[in-house]
Amino acid sequence: MAGNNPFLEITPQLEGWAALCQRNEYIEETLYEKFDVKRGLRDVNGKGVRAGLTQISQIESTQVDESGCEVPCEGRLYYQGIDVKDLVRGFIQEKRFGFEETTYLLLFGGLPTRSQLAEFTSLISTYRSLPTSFVRDIIMKAPSRDMMNTLARSVLTLYSYDEKADDISVPNVLRQCLQLIALFPMLSVYGYQAYKHYHEGKSLYIHQPLPELSTAENILRILRPDKKYSPLEAQVLDLALVLHAEHGGGNNSTFTTHVVTSSGTDTYSAVAAAIGSLKGPRHGGANIKVVQMFEAMKRELSDWNDEEEVADYLRRLLRKEAFDHAGLIYGMGHAVYSLSDPRADILRSFVGRLAAEKGKGEEYALYSMVERLAPKVIGEERKIYKGVSANVDFYSGFVYSMLNLPTELFTPIFAVSRISGWSAHRIEELCNTGKIIRPAYISVHPRAPYIPLQERAE
Repeated sequence: MAGNNPFLEITPQLEGWAALCQRNEYIEETLYEKFDVKRGLRDVNGKGVRAGLTQISQIESTQVDESGCEVPCEGRLYYQGIDVKDLVRGFIQEKRFGFEETTYLLLFGGLPTRSQLAEFTSLISTYRSLPTSFVRDIIMKAPSRDMMNTLARSVLTLYSYDEKADDISVPNVLRQCLQLIALFPMLSVYGYQAYKHYHEGKSLYIHQPLPELSTAENILRILRPDKKYSPLEAQVLDLALVLHAEHGGGNNSTFTTHVVTSSGTDTYSAVAAAIGSLKGPRHGGANIKVVQMFEAMKRELSDWNDEEEVADYLRRLLRKEAFDHAGLIYGMGHAVYSLSDPRADILRSFVGRLAAEKGKGEEYALYSMVERLAPKVIGEERKIYKGVSANVDFYSGFVYSMLNLPTELFTPIFAVSRISGWSAHRIEELCNTGKIIRPAYISVHPRAPYIPLQERAE
């Protein structure tokens, strides 16, 4: 029984029907090979099947050598043709926050001038205002234990407050997207505050954002009871938002945005669908697994500085003998990158500084050791077709934990960032397609006769 709620009970009848589903829905592995079906829209080498074109971002993980062969290279990520490393270097050297500039770049295809950036940032600030009583009537009512569900529900409810909700003209969709970009931090943090208050009895804090602050600063301000944060904390959070804002059209949630947008539906439905995709632990929830894995590791290791003991623990992870017994070292490897993930490279350069400020130097040393040892251990334990390196999730969860962000907000903060990329891709899909996205599936079920009910064997 599940408490006293009969609707949550898994009865023997349901278990029997579930077993029937599993038996009848299972498809033999060999059939995928027989019909040359690219499972997960990837070929045998893990490369994604080309399903569309985009100008918004580009990922490079291979290059052609002198002999004409494609070989792995250090990973590169471009936003509207601009190397993300150059973009980050620019606003860091100028001692500015970069997320708003990055959002402008993704949406409009070029870097803003000083006046354009000021105008755009001001517009985003004016949109940081929820409808009257929205917090009380929507966010405070039936708060969910999962912040991504809360976020999706809030987005879908905003449809009811928009008199032009179904207008998919580009000017109107841009207006809707800019408003969602502005509101996501508040919807996420307020949803968390309501959950902590009603489910855990904590004090309720609903702080208002300030128009002169950046997105990163406002997130820390409205989350913390004292509204205080250090300049380095805001800078590192802003950097994380920039690095998560976009990652090619092929990632699961962005592809979801394209698929749902192609049906002609409204912006709120398309964004809610993307949120549902990002919620999955194979996508947006990966950094939570990294943090949990390291917490388990720290409990079980007798000496965090012993490389042999750490390497042995990594082998146990791969052999399904430690942590969650999934056989994975979370945060290592990526569907596209092999030699390096540029986002991890950029974030790593700031993690050490934040760890020093937070007194987490010992934990940072452990992360660095695992990053160095894991590729070698994986190479010894597994047959792999490409190199393995740390991905952005390897460090982002550590960063969020050092910023005292609750794990419940890890994935919503990802969404706060990625809504910029989703918005750009939604508009791109509206501008360039007249067809609904509809991939082909091959039926492998044999033909069967219809049998009248009275003739069916019990």
